[in-house]
Amino acid sequence: MTSRSAERTGAPWLPPRWFIRAAWVTHRAIYRFTAGRRGLAEPTPGGRFGYLRLTTVGRRSGVERAAILGYIEDGLNLVSIAMNGWADTDPAWWLNLQGRPEARVHLKSGARAVRARAAAGEERARLLDRLQEQSGYGNDIDAFVAARKSETAVVVFEPMPTVATSEGSAE
Repeated sequence: MTSRSAERTGAPWLPPRWFIRAAWVTHRAIYRFTAGRRGLAEPTPGGRFGYLRLTTVGRRSGVERAAILGYIEDGLNLVSIAMNGWADTDPAWWLNLQGRPEARVHLKSGARAVRARAAAGEERARLLDRLQEQSGYGNDIDAFVAARKSETAVVVFEPMPTVATSEGSAE
């Protein structure tokens, strides 16, 4: 879709799907080849969103899966959008979290266990407004959300309490 056809239909312009997929592959490769030293970032208030690495367990395979997501902070919670390059299908990581909401996030500052849930009602609207303030999701996040056939989940990652092991260390 060109920017002219986006103006005609009212849908936001998106780069071609192959470009989006190539960006994902490149980002994961940077993270992997630098052993995690590059590829993650903290969000800046009113600026760019951060990047985290999410590790889920496959809902059918039971195998660990990883994805790099954009996020913002909302108090102790981390917030992302369940988008698949703005395609109509939900991303696999979100489908995995619906089956098993416990996951692990790796931030620039370290890793933590989280429980994921979809924001609803006023909380969803408030978080979408907060996401709109961040650059990197596009100029009009509402237009991208409206262009999808199904509702785009706003995913909240809540920290899980640490559990002491028998050796006395926290997990």
